[in-house]
Amino acid sequence: MAVTTLTERGELSRAARQFLSTESGSAVLLIGAAVVALLWANLPLGYEAFWHMRLSMTVGGAALDLDLRHWVNDGLMVLFFFSVGLEIAREMTLGELRGVKAIAAPAAAALGGLVVPALLFLAFNAGGEASNAWGIAISTDTAVLLGVLALVGPRCPDQLRVFLLALAIVDDIGAVIAIAIFYTEQVNVGALLLAIVLFLALLGLRYVRFWRTPFYAVIGVVMWVAVLASGVHPSVVGVALGLLVNAYAPRRQDMKRALMVGKTFILDPTPERALAAQAAVTEAISPNERLQLKIQPWSSYVIVPLFVLANAGVVLTSETLASAFTSPLTWGIVAGLVLGKPIGVTLGTWVALKTGFGRVPDTLRWGQLFGGAGLSGIGFTVALFVTELALDDELLVSEAKIGILTGSILAAVVGWLIFRLAGERGGQCSPSGLPTLPPRPWRPVD
Repeated sequence: MAVTTLTERGELSRAARQFLSTESGSAVLLIGAAVVALLWANLPLGYEAFWHMRLSMTVGGAALDLDLRHWVNDGLMVLFFFSVGLEIAREMTLGELRGVKAIAAPAAAALGGLVVPALLFLAFNAGGEASNAWGIAISTDTAVLLGVLALVGPRCPDQLRVFLLALAIVDDIGAVIAIAIFYTEQVNVGALLLAIVLFLALLGLRYVRFWRTPFYAVIGVVMWVAVLASGVHPSVVGVALGLLVNAYAPRRQDMKRALMVGKTFILDPTPERALAAQAAVTEAISPNERLQLKIQPWSSYVIVPLFVLANAGVVLTSETLASAFTSPLTWGIVAGLVLGKPIGVTLGTWVALKTGFGRVPDTLRWGQLFGGAGLSGIGFTVALFVTELALDDELLVSEAKIGILTGSILAAVVGWLIFRLAGERGGQCSPSGLPTLPPRPWRPVD
């Protein structure tokens, strides 16, 4: 029997950490969670019974009683949407969403990728019992998209990745707005007003530059409970809180202070000065980026895979497959993801470039753009999320999940084929002749 040495174990551990730190690692985890959910749901292991177990939390005379699936969907997923809000805030301040022309092309692409799939879905389902489920077909799964791009994309995908990330962020904004407006049945005005007051209080604290993470966390939890009680989906809380967290480049005075404290530690390396140096370096980084560093691994590698595990399970029998094969709901989702997304994304980008209103990164070629538009049809996390909100009938839920899984797989294959046929799987990175976006050199903020 082979024996693994400690050195080999260390190498394996480092390899595992390196794999998990990549986008392809995140995508593989999500796909693995979906496979486990499908196997679990189709074996006599009590998949639905487990996720319908009740869990109650009581504080004083108030009690919150939800099943495990709702604790994941309405509770843990708020952290996922919080990380989305953080990413939006950072990109609008420091990243690819700065300036009108920088955001115009991906925003137009995202808008096309929201509208065209919805119209295609309604072409199959208008007037039917599932017509309100159009939101299933509109959203791109950012994590799986970027992971699959790393696996099947062009040799030099950096500029395409930047464009798709900006597109996905705007797409997420549209999906959250759709959830808040169209998938809220009844509103408790008093609870909603309380949540709005708390949000305004946090907004005021941001402008007076008061930042204490525990204080924000407590108010955030109260906001979550208020929004949950109001009937509006609490995903809105996550995005709203994320948008409030400041993002800025390191300021010159903070960097000078970190350098000075670091020098004092080198001259006299005491534990106290080590802690002071660590604090000075940490404070030079914006709260937004510090929180992203802490939350992103939990969101990508724990919360979202757990969400997929709780929601992707569907019983695959001859009856459910036959029903899905003839279901306008299933075909509407597949058409929206596989056809609507690439058509909408490409059309929106073309309009932005043709009118001169938007620009794209300087090395992005049309073959890469078409392939990325194909991959944008990978709808997974938010699609499953909307399924649970829009549909109550178990047969319709099964048909929708089969459509999501089928459409996402086909979108990945379509994207890969476009990259292959366009010759983008190899070769050199060279300028494309498309309108360019001049690079912005990084520099500290005075």
